[in-house]
Amino acid sequence: MLFLKRTGFPPLLPRKFFFALSIVAALSSLLFSEARAQKYPPLTPPVSINVGYLPVTGHAKFFVAKEKGYFDQEGIKVELIQFANSADGMSAIRAKKLDIGAFGTTAPLVHISKGADIKIIGGVMGEDAAIVTTPEKALVIKSIKELKGKKVATVRLASGDAVLRGALRRAGINWKKDLQIFELKNPPAVLEAVKSGQVDAGVVWGPHDVRAEEMGLVIIARSHELAPGHPCCRLTVNASDLKTEADVWPRFIRAILRAERFTQSPANRAETVAIIQQYLKIDPLLIEKAYYGGHLDQSSDPNVKGVEAFWKTMQQSEFVDSKAGIRPFIVTTVYKAALESLIAENPKDLYWAKLKKQFNERD
Repeated sequence: MLFLKRTGFPPLLPRKFFFALSIVAALSSLLFSEARAQKYPPLTPPVSINVGYLPVTGHAKFFVAKEKGYFDQEGIKVELIQFANSADGMSAIRAKKLDIGAFGTTAPLVHISKGADIKIIGGVMGEDAAIVTTPEKALVIKSIKELKGKKVATVRLASGDAVLRGALRRAGINWKKDLQIFELKNPPAVLEAVKSGQVDAGVVWGPHDVRAEEMGLVIIARSHELAPGHPCCRLTVNASDLKTEADVWPRFIRAILRAERFTQSPANRAETVAIIQQYLKIDPLLIEKAYYGGHLDQSSDPNVKGVEAFWKTMQQSEFVDSKAGIRPFIVTTVYKAALESLIAENPKDLYWAKLKKQFNERD
């Protein structure tokens, strides 16, 4: 390349030659990368793990990986354990009652700010939260700015909660002084508080945003409008388990990625909705609207840049009291190894190529 920069192309060799050479080099590099990819035969004997989840459409990949047998095919016996909110789920991880869980970005970051030795190794979803109110109050509350002086319900340590506080700060509103924020147990409690008039607005996520509209409530703003591309639930483990169960996590991510691939195929849409319904027990039409409505980022990528931006927002809005960086607590090697192994097994699958490009951009 230095020769080309200094002297240009030699007169006897056309540009097409060098273009063809570059293609050959790229293909050789790709083939070499595939050859180096770690192979992951099923664990024998199978390893049992407890996985924490929330009863939300965004966690569909857990349900699909379980029901389609992807976890079993990787040699992992998974027990899915439901939590009402991210705060309870993260406490269970810290207490080692869970091996891994996916809880709102806010929850692991708050625990990290307080000294928790935990690691983020991937994601399950992004965006998807919404601020809702009654039709009458929507005539007054048309944006974040009109929340000043109001009562707002959130779910403790939910991603939407941090997005709200960050948006308030950018609007020049001090969330500690200029309004009242009530942290409730779960989204249904938030919806009830809004509908009954106990609060002026509330923050929920799918499928509860769709349920809110079914109840006659109005969506003021969505989280992807307030913080475009923000991550939500992150796959989180204790740092000690990251080492002791090193054989498990790439296989776990492989199962999650295979579930993601399944849900994104139009041919599998009806089956995906049916699987989600087994866990959420609500109208399948609501599930389909919530999951495929375009407000949910369904990526499993660790999304380092997104988490760093989220962390900065939490610092600026004084949600966390820490000046440290978050990058040391995000591990990308597990996701990368899992994805590359799937690429090696399916080199012509454009879906995996798309995820690799996304990984290179985000991480």
